[in-house]
Order: sequence, then structure tokens, then C-alpha cells
Amino acid sequence: MEKIECLIIGGGPAGYTAAIYASRANLSPVLYEGMQPGGQLTTTTDIENFPGFGNGIAGQSLMDAMRQQAERLGAELRRGSVTSADLSSRPFRIVIDGDTEILAESLIIATGANARYLGLESEEKFKGMGVSACATCDGFFYRNRKVAVVGGGDTACEEASYLSKICEKVYMIVRRDVLRASVAMQEKVMDTPNIEILWNCNTKEVLGDLSGVTGVRIERKDGETFDIAVDGFFLAIGHHPNSELFSRWVRTDANGYIITEGKSSRTNVEGVFAAGDVQDPSYRQAVTAAASGCMAALDAEKFLNSR
Repeated sequence: MEKIECLIIGGGPAGYTAAIYASRANLSPVLYEGMQPGGQLTTTTDIENFPGFGNGIAGQSLMDAMRQQAERLGAELRRGSVTSADLSSRPFRIVIDGDTEILAESLIIATGANARYLGLESEEKFKGMGVSACATCDGFFYRNRKVAVVGGGDTACEEASYLSKICEKVYMIVRRDVLRASVAMQEKVMDTPNIEILWNCNTKEVLGDLSGVTGVRIERKDGETFDIAVDGFFLAIGHHPNSELFSRWVRTDANGYIITEGKSSRTNVEGVFAAGDVQDPSYRQAVTAAASGCMAALDAEKFLNSR
């Protein structure tokens, strides 16, 4: 059975950054990249807000660069996904792809969080071509254009408010006749002239062509169907943190996000650290994920050196 000093689970900005720092600390890190090496950023086109890239950079290119840097510094990157874990005692027992068992002295969980989608075939078709789950990441590309936001909670209202400062028009597609958001957020949306709320509506289909999204087909509760012309379609119906395999031992909040101690990456299990979107319900940005990956590696180094 293989023994690993520092095991990192997840191949996104948090995992790759943790691997970079852990390599420089001579922790001989091994990183399993999961089903989607590079994480959610590989489904994004250009990233305009990652520091150091004045002209922007493609999401896949940024992840490739991080991956290559981690490898160059000595991290061992492997394809494979965790299928079970036992964190009841150290070394931790981790099973990869159902048959490879590993013993890890320290564990960094950087498995991310997946945006919730509606499950439409057309939504999947135009993902990265006008369909997005992050207004902060992609709103810039729709400056002075029309967009739609799906959702009626605080997140949807925040996304709509953010986009209203950039876009000509923002439609909110809300399936009920009320918003679930806080009173303050509701008032903010209602007082914004270029936000129009489409009540009692569900998205039936995302419309588009080879250039990307061109509109949305909407169905009211009474059965009426109509189309609106938009260039961007933003999902704001929540995220699902990939923490289930570890939640038996690691403390999570009501939504499944791993709880870390204070301003650290430490979890309630000694030797287990969490980084990136799996522990971040608030920001969910590439740069904050990378920063928390750095923290996790430094915390792991301190833990391993103190044994």
C-alpha cells in the first residue's frame, strides 16, 4: 500500500496552487485531478480578472500553466477520483477509482463546488458560449448587452444587480410570484430601472446559433410561451460543494461547505485541510481559490513539521 506525505484531491486552481507550494516545501505532494482536470475554469472562455494577465487568458490555458508549474516543481499529478475515504485515524485511508488504496499523512481537500444547472440540453450546448454560472467572472463580456439571470434568491439578486451596472438590460427569470431574497436585496433589484423581473416563469430552452446564445424561450405558469432576445444566460440557483465523501468526519455547514477554523484551512480533523470552492460559499473566484490553496499547503507543512 502506497504511503504519501501530502495528498491533494482536486485539480483546479486551489489544488494546483497547493501542489506548487507543497512541492517548494519538499512535501513530495501527490495530486489526484478528478474527472475534470483544471476544474470549472476549463469550461470558461477568457478570464479577464486573474492578476498578471492584462489581456486576459483562456481558462484552459491558465489551468494548463498552473498544472505545468506544479509538475516542474516536483508535484506528482495523477488522473483519478476518490471513491471512498476513511479519516477516522492517521494515516488517512483514501481509495482511488475503487481499487487503489493510499495512506496519507496529510490531506488537502480541493474538490470544488459545481454550479447547479437546470438540466436543459440547450443549456449544456451553449455552456461557455453565453451560458454561465458566474456573473463576476463573465459579466464583462456582456457590457452594454442584454442578459438573463435565473433565480429568485439573494445570489440571483446580487448577480442581477452586478450585471445591471454593466449591461443594457437584465431579465430575472423567477419561477414564483415572489423573490426569496432578503428584503434589502429585493428593494435593490426593484429600484434598478434596467432590471425586469419575469414572474411565474420557467426556462424552456436556451436559444442560439454558432456564435452562441441569442435568446431564451420562456414558459409562464399559465402555459403561455414567449422568447426574449439576450446574449448571456446566467444561472444563479446555487452551488453544490463536492464534500460528500468526507462529510462523515469533516464538519460542514447546512449547505455542505467544509468549515475551516478561523483564518486558516484547518478542518476539525487534525491533518486534514480544505481549500477552494469546497469551503468557500461566498467568493468562488479563481484568485481566492488559488490563495486558499497556498494557505492549505503552508498549514500542511506546519502540521507535518510539528509531528
